[in-house]
Amino acid sequence: MPLSSPLLSLRRSVAAHIARASYLRKWLVLGILVGAAAGLGAVVFVNAFDLATHLLLGVIGGYTPPSPASEGGTLAAGHFSRAWAIPLIVGLAGLASALLVNRFAPEAAGHGTDAAIAAVHHDPKGIRPETSLVKIIASAITIGSGGSGGLEGPAGQISAGFASFFARFFDLSQDDARIAVTIGMGAGIGAIFRTPLGGAVLGAEILYRRDIETAAIVPGLVASIVGFVVFGAVEGFAPIFGYHAGLLFDRPIQLVYYALIGIVAALVGLLYEKTFWTVHNVFGRSSLPRWSRPALGGLLVGCLALVFPQVLGTGYGWVQKMMTGDLLMFPLWLVLLLPLAKILATSFSIGSGGSGGIFGPGLVIGAFVGAGVWRVLEHFAPGVPLSPAPFVIVGMMACFGSVGHIPIATMLMVAEITGNLSLLAPAMVAVGIATLIVGDRHIFRSQLPSREDAPAHRFRFGLTPVGALPISSIVDEPPLVLQADEPAPAALARIEDAGLPSAPVVSGDGSYVGILPARVEAAVEGRTASTAGDLATARGPVIAADSTLDTAIELLALNRATWAPVVAANGHLIGTTTSEDLLRRYTRLVRASMRRLDALAGRGVLFEGRLSPGSDLVGKSVAQVGWPPDTLVLSVRRGGETLFATPETTIERDDELVVVTRPERLEEVGRLIGPLPEAAVSTPGELP
Repeated sequence: MPLSSPLLSLRRSVAAHIARASYLRKWLVLGILVGAAAGLGAVVFVNAFDLATHLLLGVIGGYTPPSPASEGGTLAAGHFSRAWAIPLIVGLAGLASALLVNRFAPEAAGHGTDAAIAAVHHDPKGIRPETSLVKIIASAITIGSGGSGGLEGPAGQISAGFASFFARFFDLSQDDARIAVTIGMGAGIGAIFRTPLGGAVLGAEILYRRDIETAAIVPGLVASIVGFVVFGAVEGFAPIFGYHAGLLFDRPIQLVYYALIGIVAALVGLLYEKTFWTVHNVFGRSSLPRWSRPALGGLLVGCLALVFPQVLGTGYGWVQKMMTGDLLMFPLWLVLLLPLAKILATSFSIGSGGSGGIFGPGLVIGAFVGAGVWRVLEHFAPGVPLSPAPFVIVGMMACFGSVGHIPIATMLMVAEITGNLSLLAPAMVAVGIATLIVGDRHIFRSQLPSREDAPAHRFRFGLTPVGALPISSIVDEPPLVLQADEPAPAALARIEDAGLPSAPVVSGDGSYVGILPARVEAAVEGRTASTAGDLATARGPVIAADSTLDTAIELLALNRATWAPVVAANGHLIGTTTSEDLLRRYTRLVRASMRRLDALAGRGVLFEGRLSPGSDLVGKSVAQVGWPPDTLVLSVRRGGETLFATPETTIERDDELVVVTRPERLEEVGRLIGPLPEAAVSTPGELP
């Protein structure tokens, strides 16, 4: 429906104000809006989930699962009064959820977090409004009926949908839209978990496996705190599992046990990742209609729950029981099998296409792992805590923090949901070991390795194919290589004859020893040097063979060196490279990349312009500038020197910028950099 004229004018006015606002003012406004929407969305979702649980499991199924402290702390789980009904309820709820999703919003299927991450990377303004509404209803039905899933994934996708709507409504730049959706995802998860700090960090950390979106941290704090306050005002502020501040780490021997938890949690986390995606792929290749797959998954979960009722729903109540000392009531075999049962149940529920999160189940699986380790060690290992709660808490952190590649956020969130900060130190041991074991395996398939691999950063801040080119592929043969046992006078004479300022020195097996300058003092530490090896110095830049081209350029620039040796991992010299040669090759590759860029982004043009006097860009890094979409900053010319632009390059007064953009973006780029008449514009085919 078209907006009325007054509302349209207001929208345009607010959008213009946001576009002109300073960084902090802009994200204070947007953060409050996104956070409030996240908090309200979480309130609606939690109440829908509670209602579905009461009606489907309680009234129809005759079963009341235990609840965590924040939900009343009902720890006594009732027996199945109508056991036969449980598989039918979970299966039919899966069917109803699937029919709703397939009819109105197919993107609402699955665990939601991956979809939100993908939206941040590829289309932050493209999340449809109906996705949030469908996600609320479908996830409440799926999890409320007993399907194994978490509340956080749907909450994150719901909030990301609100943020995407704001990005469209206020016509935010593509970069601001990405940050808005990122902080929306973190604020939604932080609100429903009552973890404002962890939610802020989660949004920035979850996008990459080996990196963090630093630009989202400050806006994320604003949104996450507001979301927490809005949600807490309705649902309460107490941690999900109550306050466990009395749990302390005070015996160093326990670090051995926490390290063991890290190892076991990593292995179970890898099993979780493998099982989930295997089941997901099996259902995906199935000839069954898409709408029927969650029904089958729900039926399997219901049957599994007849043996392991702990797999139903979120499972948070069962974690609470284990933390409060009821663990000894469970037989050892049950405790050891619970992680595997929860993995299967979550894979069937969500991997089949059901709507729910995989983060929450990951925490529950980790809690079961910690409980199992405690049960095994409690009778014979010295220094084991009297309560299983510390092991349960650290198990939660280590299991999903590693396989989800969100170690910092997970530690903070678990600390917040348990009201305990004292276990962060031993948790770092467990999480660190678990992360090391998991390596690059990941459960969120939309995660990218780093910001360099993100479309926004790759396209706007540098040519990744050029920057990622290994230096070993363009290394040159050294003009002169000296042997370490070569007499010093002869070695110096050879350098002089070759007209070189210095030369690399290697040992008999080819290992790099150092650099021999053409002019050195023959006396070294009070003795007379007799060989080239005696005079060689290890000072100066050394480029590793697996370094990239841009890294090599930066290393030479920082050391003000004209050349450097290239050394393999085994220490052998494989060649040398010079700054002149690197820049020449870089320029050639940039020109070649321009042709690829033209095919990638349409008809690209090269814009060269000097900053206008008093430009707002002065003092900002390249990454902080609100560049138009599809804009790539190549280099900065400063005082006769050309600097290759990186996201961290600071723009200074009188700089000349070389930028690639689309023709329709030239006017916007010109307004940022300088008037078009003072700038030079050329197409890729006209590059010199």
